[in-house]
Amino acid sequence: MPMKLYVGNLPHEMTEEELRSLFSEAGHVMSAKIVLDRQTAQPRGFAFVEMESKAGGQRAISMFNSKMVAGRTLAVNEARPKAKGAFGGRSRGYR
Repeated sequence: MPMKLYVGNLPHEMTEEELRSLFSEAGHVMSAKIVLDRQTAQPRGFAFVEMESKAGGQRAISMFNSKMVAGRTLAVNEARPKAKGAFGGRSRGYR
């Protein structure tokens, strides 16, 4: 069963391919997605990595949580399900 990980405090210059390569040291990576700001298209400093197995996900957490990468200390843990907002998770243009 796959395991989705939250990866925080990413170096802003890191690419999705570099992220995938790094996490592949822990096991097979199904996907690696760096989250971008909707308005500026700049990285927001966090990503989601989906590992093929729970064992690979746990190994990745052990290997990379608190690891220094390009001068930043990564925060890696199991991703939590996305919370629904007051409007069912959809933005209605309010700021």
